[in-house]
Amino acid sequence: MSAAAATADAPPPKGKKKLLIIVGAAVLVVVLAVVALLMMKKSAPADDEEAAEQTAPAKAAVKHDPKAVPTFVPLDPFTVNLADRDAERYAQVGITLEVGDTATGDQIKAYMPAIRNNILLVLAEKTAAQMMDREGKVKLAGQIQRETSRAMGYEVEEPEEDAADDEAPKKKKRKKAAAPALPVTGVHFSNFIIQ
Repeated sequence: MSAAAATADAPPPKGKKKLLIIVGAAVLVVVLAVVALLMMKKSAPADDEEAAEQTAPAKAAVKHDPKAVPTFVPLDPFTVNLADRDAERYAQVGITLEVGDTATGDQIKAYMPAIRNNILLVLAEKTAAQMMDREGKVKLAGQIQRETSRAMGYEVEEPEEDAADDEAPKKKKRKKAAAPALPVTGVHFSNFIIQ
């Protein structure tokens, strides 16, 4: 029996070693998998940001400092007759101007009569069809931004109209990059009614 007891005792140490090696290898594989997943998650947001920048170049062109809090200057609503010849139509438009700081906001308040005059002139030359779609509203916001800056004494260049050939948009982009910064950084519509 002593020989049987000796052989019975000998295999279990080999089995325990194999079991420890297998368990250690399994733990190592799990740890490596977790590390790999964490590294993929860390690199994924950078890839998502790059993809977002490529799909939305217009957003990349507008750069706002996230730490700087903008100042919003609400204007009294505008009611104006439109330039439609076939029918009497009018628009009621609420506008809020976005500026970079409170000093510019105070300056806008000082120039308010001239600013309101320029905005009314821009609105009065539009037809209902020109202001119905999103593109028309975006174009109108740009005109309001430029006219507000003119009323405050800034020199503002009108953007060139889109041409049919491919070279004109490239030139247009170059001119926009060289344009001076305007005091009004955004024009927001709070209401827009056309009747």
